[in-house]
Amino acid sequence: MLSTATSLKGYHLHGKDGEIGTAREFYFDDRYWTIRYLIAETGTWLSTRQVLLSPYALGSVDKDTQAIAIALTKKQIENSPSLESDKPVSRQFEDEYYGYYGWPAYWGGPFNWGSSPYIVRDQEPRRTTSQGEKAWDPHLRSTADVIGHHVQAADGEIGHVEDFIIDDETWAVRYLIIKTKNWWPGKHVLIAPQWIDRVSWTESKVFTRLTRDEIQQSPEYTAESLLNRDYETILYQHYNRKGYWTDELVTLE
Repeated sequence: MLSTATSLKGYHLHGKDGEIGTAREFYFDDRYWTIRYLIAETGTWLSTRQVLLSPYALGSVDKDTQAIAIALTKKQIENSPSLESDKPVSRQFEDEYYGYYGWPAYWGGPFNWGSSPYIVRDQEPRRTTSQGEKAWDPHLRSTADVIGHHVQAADGEIGHVEDFIIDDETWAVRYLIIKTKNWWPGKHVLIAPQWIDRVSWTESKVFTRLTRDEIQQSPEYTAESLLNRDYETILYQHYNRKGYWTDELVTLE
């Protein structure tokens, strides 16, 4: 199911033994464009630290009750490695965090989730190691921080990032919602991460090789749009690209 990052803000987080807090924002990596952590707002509970929840711990997302199931207890979270609220996520912290929970490191292999293209939540695979596989250095960014970044097309600026569309089953970032008020008043369009050339964090700017004309002619996105496979197919056909679902089917085979 596809959801915007901002729409998930405030969702209640239900742990195994009670409510943990609410969803605040997300950390994603700019290589695979995948959510790596949900940042929880815990109120007075553990208020001195960032509470990060890996997708390994995230269960079903219920839009009717605005809740996300968390497969952890409060004690597990309380005893997990601590990260101060004003500190960035370091490799040392992630090593300790993943070691504590016994999850395979997502940066420890050639796929999106290390040794696998998908999240494997079974206990047995968690005991496997990724030794000998080439690791990579993730650069984690907050969705809240990237919202507002300017977007530069191949032939000029087109607008800014207004939100992210997340697949809450695989926790992949499927699209960036771009508001093009700098070019066409009020229009919103979607750009897939695969069409992004690079992100300049120093310039607060997202670069794409798509032209402004290509983007102008793309299907308009609105909050009322029915973001289903038919809409996505038309979008990908417009850019003459294969849908991400096609690649995933090939991987499964």
